[in-house]
Amino acid sequence: MTSTELSMQSPIDTKKAGVSTFLAQWPIYSLGWSVRRDKGSRLAVGSFLEDHSNKVELVQFDPSASNFASDSRLAFDHPYAPTNVMFFPSEDPSYPDLIATSGDYLRVWEIGDDRTELKALLNGNKSSEFSSSITSFDWASFEARRIATCSVDTTCTIWDVEREVVDAQLVAHDKEVYDVSWGGFNVFASVSGDGSVRVFDLRDKERSTIIYENPAAGSPLLRLEWNKADPKSMATVGIDSSKVVVLDIRFPTTPLMELNRHKASVNAISWAPRVGRQLCSVGDDSRVLIWDVVAAGFRPENAGEVDPEMWYGSVAEINNVRWSPVELDWIAVTFLNKLQLLKV
Repeated sequence: MTSTELSMQSPIDTKKAGVSTFLAQWPIYSLGWSVRRDKGSRLAVGSFLEDHSNKVELVQFDPSASNFASDSRLAFDHPYAPTNVMFFPSEDPSYPDLIATSGDYLRVWEIGDDRTELKALLNGNKSSEFSSSITSFDWASFEARRIATCSVDTTCTIWDVEREVVDAQLVAHDKEVYDVSWGGFNVFASVSGDGSVRVFDLRDKERSTIIYENPAAGSPLLRLEWNKADPKSMATVGIDSSKVVVLDIRFPTTPLMELNRHKASVNAISWAPRVGRQLCSVGDDSRVLIWDVVAAGFRPENAGEVDPEMWYGSVAEINNVRWSPVELDWIAVTFLNKLQLLKV
């Protein structure tokens, strides 16, 4: 295995091989890649400010020149810090150019030539004048009219964003739901403050299957990502935990492996698209670790001793990570006011 450390570049070091940095005017948390064929290597970043007024900015990356362009006319104001941001999950440029964000509500925006406009504000709790904050969402790539959201009110809501109506709303957990991820047609999973990973099938809304529970009793699970390229596997992370737990849904309750080479809390995880062999994790130890999960998975007796095949060092705690769905050798991470792209 090769180990690589690239210390994150300073603003003046703009051409370090394999590392490209965009500086925002505010701290960044949320992060998403576009998949449209005519908008390759475009990203969205959302601010993380304690004020009500926050921002989302669209950034165009040029891999050949390793530089960024940002059109300030397309940036837009966002109430509260967006907890997640995702572009419309289709490569087809004939569809409207849409982006969704979550926070107090789920919002869908349309990106024009010179402005971004709110297309829909989706409120799943019209019986109350108060909204329950939406902690995250996942836009189904295989059925692009569907978005699954999760909320602190213990529910998961499935939206038909074409018709702007609720398809289904499920009381998913006993406590706040922190993350949600589609696994296939009608099937999604979620994690919660109750410490469980639960799988739901919309064809039988009354039931769910618990496939993992945090062994630290009463300790929340914060992050979940289903491996879209290999739907039998998913990964999850607990609160204040330095471990990434990889699950095989065919063998509930027992992790396939635990990746424990971070030295502080893991904040985010992202599977490599299309192939699904690799998993990337980032954390408060200022490191980006890239794991070859498939190769490691053939040796379950070594499950606690898996080493990353590659790692990068940063100058600050890393908040988020997203593997590019188009340029498969680029990974985006966020820390402080920096969006950084790593070539792997």
